[in-house]
Amino acid sequence: MSHSIRSHIRKPISAAKRLMQRRRRSKGRRRGVVEKKVRKLQRIIPGGQETVHPDRLFDLTANYILHLRLQINLLHALSKVYSSHV
Repeated sequence: MSHSIRSHIRKPISAAKRLMQRRRRSKGRRRGVVEKKVRKLQRIIPGGQETVHPDRLFDLTANYILHLRLQINLLHALSKVYSSHV
């Protein structure tokens, strides 16, 4: 058999080995997707750009969500007070 023909013939691989190869490829893609989402979150959250560690970023995110929720509650209460005086 010549070299060019041999290079095109593949040895059969097991289903388990194929699955492991697929998982390795998808794991890299998932990591890229997660990193992209973390960078987006860093841009949205105040102080997120300075934070390198994801745990700290998630703490900042939780605190920011709480802060926004409190602002909504305050504005809702103020709107009730002022609408009753009109």
